[in-house]
Amino acid sequence: MPMRTECKNFESRTYPNGDTVRKCNLDLAPDAPWRCPDTCAGYERRLADQAWTHGSLIVPPTPPEPASVEDGTAAALLDEAEDILNAAGEQIKAEVGQERLEAERKSRGLRRFLRRRRQG
Repeated sequence: MPMRTECKNFESRTYPNGDTVRKCNLDLAPDAPWRCPDTCAGYERRLADQAWTHGSLIVPPTPPEPASVEDGTAAALLDEAEDILNAAGEQIKAEVGQERLEAERKSRGLRRFLRRRRQG
């Protein structure tokens, strides 16, 4: 099934350089931007016009579907890339946490040093 642009979880964003991102905000479409699963648990039709002000932009047409979508290799590749990014994110988070801890320790030591100098 093609991406359901009428789903409230569908998002399309076009950047100034012309690149367009078409995705499911719930990450339930492994074949995005080409297809949604036939039976998607997250599908929810957007509310009818509820006094929203709509811009003049139109969702660009879906790009041509590569053969790798049909055989599942595109989804497998994207899953692998997501795993790499998630692992890197955890490592970066740990490194930043360690740097903050070290900075806090140095700050405490400096405050103690300055207190001693004032008292003496």
